[in-house]
Amino acid sequence: MASITIYDGAESIGGNKIYVEDGGRGVFLDFGMNFARRNAFFDEFLSERDGRGIHDLIKLGMIPRIDVYRRDLIPSDLDELVPSFSRLRPEAVLLSHAHLDHSGNMGLLDPAIPIMASATSVAILKAMRDVGPADVTQDVAYISLRKREGNGLFLKTDRKEAYKGRQFCCPEGCRSELCDFLSDRPGSGGKNTKAFDGCGICEELSLPFEVKSYNVNHSIYGALAYVLRSDEVSIAYSGDFRIGDDAKQLPDFMREAKNASVLIIEGTRAGREGDAEVTEPMVYDTCRAAVEDTKGLIIADFSSKNFERLETFRRIAGETGRQLVVTAKDAYALYAMECADGVCRTKGLLVYDEISDKTRRKYETDTLASKCPIEYVSHMQIHDDPDRYILCFSFFDMKHLLDIWPEGGSYIYSACEAFTEEQEIDFVKLKNWLDFFKIRPHGFRFTDDGLVFEKGYHASGHASLRELAFVIDKVDPDALIPVHTENHKWFAENWGHVRPVKNGEMLTL
Repeated sequence: MASITIYDGAESIGGNKIYVEDGGRGVFLDFGMNFARRNAFFDEFLSERDGRGIHDLIKLGMIPRIDVYRRDLIPSDLDELVPSFSRLRPEAVLLSHAHLDHSGNMGLLDPAIPIMASATSVAILKAMRDVGPADVTQDVAYISLRKREGNGLFLKTDRKEAYKGRQFCCPEGCRSELCDFLSDRPGSGGKNTKAFDGCGICEELSLPFEVKSYNVNHSIYGALAYVLRSDEVSIAYSGDFRIGDDAKQLPDFMREAKNASVLIIEGTRAGREGDAEVTEPMVYDTCRAAVEDTKGLIIADFSSKNFERLETFRRIAGETGRQLVVTAKDAYALYAMECADGVCRTKGLLVYDEISDKTRRKYETDTLASKCPIEYVSHMQIHDDPDRYILCFSFFDMKHLLDIWPEGGSYIYSACEAFTEEQEIDFVKLKNWLDFFKIRPHGFRFTDDGLVFEKGYHASGHASLRELAFVIDKVDPDALIPVHTENHKWFAENWGHVRPVKNGEMLTL
């Protein structure tokens, strides 16, 4: 008997954890973090306790009660509870892409569960782990094992045990440079450092389904859609996608999905009537006009993983006589992707020379310095010649302006709108920074009615209503399951074969 159980992501945007099973064997489609649920309890200064493993997440219902988690993350006061969890046998996670709302809880999973993903996604996950904080949400590419202290309530990092790499499968193959990148951890091998076992990599897994993957257009490189087949069932999973200006491979997915009986499709923008369809060329036109209208320093704010937007601003910088400046973390992610696909994206970029203790940033002082030489630009150089640069900073980089000390300029906000009260509060703080340095904002403004976002500065990574309808009509599945959405009503009003599933519900096929 085949079934689909959506443990998370059925009623929210993000957090997808979809278990597909046939004959007692199954796979997960993504295993992401549900930010809506997390933000209901936590914020920047109140977070889950890393030393308590999965305790806080289980108690608050932020992860499902299923027996798939790392044993080293289970404190002693969960010992009696864990045996009551549903027993699953996931043989892999099929990752659609490396955004945290699809990958952010994979670090909690038993390390014996391999991850199938594109080579680009694998490279991004490894880069995120290399530069990220030492907490369980980052333990995807490799794991820092914990051990119980005292009565077992507190879990402490085991400094004697080597970092344990996960097993990855890249359906399209893996370049030797990516294999080398996955086998090395910045700073490993030094005196008094933990050993690193390295990540495993293969091109094929023995799974309960025949799995085919398809590249799709999204706001992060390396996004995949999947089609799964067994003797009992055929299922198509879109992941997150958009048609946009270049969706050459989407017809391949739709052609294969037409033969599937079930289509699991994202619906982020479902029901957003009047939602503007902004494309990347439109973003280029809008942002270039803002750059041409600016004298002084320009700051471009967009998602750190939106590499397509980075290329847009690289083009704008070149055409307007400026140079694009990125952070060292961004440069490292670009180097990681080069290991995956052979495309050099750091050439011609400058890296901001942050005033910090670089001895703690081995990814920068060791890996980048030896394998991807970068050219730095200092705060004084930017201060002395602000018309020469476009600086890729976010709200959390505003503190560096105290070193650069710009005199006017523009801040181009080219990311998604704020959807929570906490995010809107951040924009109030951002405005204070910009007002202090007399920097003019583009892409948002404050009015008597509150925070308003200006159209044309950001293109969504998700399918519009028109694009969703186009794909669903072309595929014409027997059963349609919307996920990654807060609006099942829109699907039910337009198609008669919608099978709405709530979190935790099983759909037998």
